[in-house]
Amino acid sequence: MQEQKNPEERKPQTITDKAGWKRWLNYQSVVKQIPFFLFLALLAVIYIYNGHNADNTLREISRTQKEVKELEYEYKTVKSEVMFRSQQSELVRAVEPMGLKELTVAPVILPGVATRN
Repeated sequence: MQEQKNPEERKPQTITDKAGWKRWLNYQSVVKQIPFFLFLALLAVIYIYNGHNADNTLREISRTQKEVKELEYEYKTVKSEVMFRSQQSELVRAVEPMGLKELTVAPVILPGVATRN
């Protein structure tokens, strides 16, 4: 009788049988995995795009913050200038060249003119 060996006791004949890499690299298997590789490539492209988009958004936010600060400084400067020019003493100085002078006496109320109240 022939000796029957247990399949578990059989030793691999070559390294390729042990690794089994040929099973994964044959044509049919590679073709079968193409959709998965395309999906991974798509994810990589989306990841890269997202990184670039985030960088551009941060640059735009930074640019807008600088612009807002400049406008805020300009607002404060104009506001203080308006407040300074609206003081009574400054108004007197501003209208002097036009020949206008500040009243020193109380205004006269004409008799017979209806007042709005």
